[in-house]
Parts: sequence; C-alpha cells; structure tokens
Amino acid sequence: MKNFTFLTIFVLLLCGTSTLSAQYPSYVKVFKSTPNNITTVKGNLSSGKTMDDLSWASTSSMACFPGTQNTKFRGKHVLLATELPAYSEMTITVIPDDKSADMSIYAYQVSTSNFDLPPAIRSCVACEAEHKWDYKKAGKTQDHTRSVFFNSIDGEYNIVIGVAGANGLSSGGFTVKVDLKTRIDESDKQKPLKIYTAASQKGATKSYKGNLKDGVRIYDLSWAERSSVACFPGTQNVKFDGNHLLYTTDLPPYSVMTVELIPTNKSQNMSLYGYQVQPSDTQYPPNLSSCVTCEADHKCDYKKAGKTQDHTRKIEFNSIDGDYKIVIGVAGANGLQSGDFTLKISIE
Repeated sequence: MKNFTFLTIFVLLLCGTSTLSAQYPSYVKVFKSTPNNITTVKGNLSSGKTMDDLSWASTSSMACFPGTQNTKFRGKHVLLATELPAYSEMTITVIPDDKSADMSIYAYQVSTSNFDLPPAIRSCVACEAEHKWDYKKAGKTQDHTRSVFFNSIDGEYNIVIGVAGANGLSSGGFTVKVDLKTRIDESDKQKPLKIYTAASQKGATKSYKGNLKDGVRIYDLSWAERSSVACFPGTQNVKFDGNHLLYTTDLPPYSVMTVELIPTNKSQNMSLYGYQVQPSDTQYPPNLSSCVTCEADHKCDYKKAGKTQDHTRKIEFNSIDGDYKIVIGVAGANGLQSGDFTLKISIE
C-alpha cells in the first residue's frame, strides 16, 4: 500500500471548532455543524494531496464509488470531519468557486469512536459519493455542485468528508455547505425577542433607525419554511442566523405597503422579512405557526438575469378590504450581530 499524507489544509471556518480536533491528524479540518442551520467551510484543493491508492472506496465494506470512476478522484483531496447527531438528516454539498472546475465529493459515516481515514479505512456504516456523470440521466440535470446525504435514527456518528479534484485537478477554491436538520432543542438559549412598534401612515413614508446589537438571535428558524408560513427555505437560514429585531406596524384596507431596509455600512450583509396577520394575532418567531403571507429579501447566491442587487432589501404587502398587522424582521446574515440600519415603511 502506498503512503498517503496531506498538506496542512488552510480553510476559512465560519463556525465553532469541534472537540474532535484532538482525535484527527492536523491535516483534517474538523468543524461543528450547527443544528437546524447551514454551516459553511471554505477550502482549496491546492492544500490537499493526491491519493494514489483508491482501492478502499470500491471494497464491499465501503461501497463508496467503483474503481471504474477512480479518474473522478485522481486530483488532490482535502479531508474534513464533523458530527451527525441522533435523529438527524445531513446534506453535504461542495460548490466550486469556478463553475468550470470539475470536483467530486465523498463522505462516510462511522461510529464516534472511529477515526480511521483513507486509504486505511476498511469499513463504515455508509459511504456516499457524487461526481460528474458520464451520461445524462433521464429527468435529471447536473450542475457544478456535488451533494451527498446521511441520516441517523437513534445514534451519533462521525462524518468524514473528502473533496477531490477530477482528472488530476490540483487547485481550485470551494465551499462546503452542511445542512443539518435535527431534533436538538436549543430553546433554552432563546432570549426574549425585542419587538418595537413602528407607526405607519397612508400616503407617507416613515423612517426608523436601529442597530442589530439591540436584537437577539432566533435559534430555531424552522418556522420560516413551514408550508403555512413559506417565508424562506431552510437552505437560506445562513442569511438569517445573526441578531433579529422585530417591528410591528399596521396595514389599512385598500393599501400597498413597501418596506425597505438600508444598512448604514454598505458592506454589511443584512436580510429583511415580514409577515401579514390579523390585528389580534400575537404569534412571533420561532412560534409562528401560520400567517396570511410572508415575504423575505436577502443577498442572492448568484446573479439573476436582468437584475442587479445592492446592499438594500425590499418587501411588499397589500390589503384589499381588511386591516392587518405587519411584523417586520431585520436580521444579520452569516452571524452578523451589530450594525446600524434605516427601516423605511411606505403606504400607498
């Protein structure tokens, strides 16, 4: 068996470091996946090394990818590791910075006492891999991203992730996104929400100043993707995982309300959401079970044809024949907890 080592992996970690770090060699980037959120880790293939022996992946006890696909993993490899809690689902996606870069992903699930790494790994609970298809698949399309999925019913597991270049690719930046959905209860961390009253007036624009430092984080964002709320999908939770400030205002009959968020510092990434309910409704996140409508605006992941986006965010509501309460939320993206902003509320 040929020896295999990795160069030190220099990646930007956007979350806390797991205590597993002491169990893995220094070339493995260990990170903690945030429950019911998306954790992102940046890296570059140039900090990895080629893996000459890929036979481990095609053994019956691993069943990761067949030897006929080894060419998809002949570039440099970067290894990362995280944990999968009990009663959880985890989707792991690698997104190359350059859409033309052909990268592959593999990952395997083992017990919390198992720290074996390729090519020495001999067996696992499950191993999944995705690479560029050789042929198109009926009813399916593939872009430059690659994803694998794991789940746990009643036990905790270690997850080791490998990002590999295809066809000898040895450099290229990438982002690994881990979407962890779990039963873990973090309600004990939830501080009381800061809710302010913002007067509105038909035919006028009202402006309010605020700062995210006066808000609190909402740990459980699952309310936003419920079908009865439909505010923003869980894949966008990272855009709302900083501090939140809430404002309540009134929408009169036969009116259209426009809400605009303007961060004072153009480089600060903030998001905006709002929902429309009956005037007597007193539900607020994370306990919001339903609403008339919910709207959100955040930084786009990719440019949209014919559209441009700056640092401002905007949403709109309308009423035909009834009075409604509008609850507006200003949230920091990527953990942002401080930053001045102006909130403008216009009614026509």
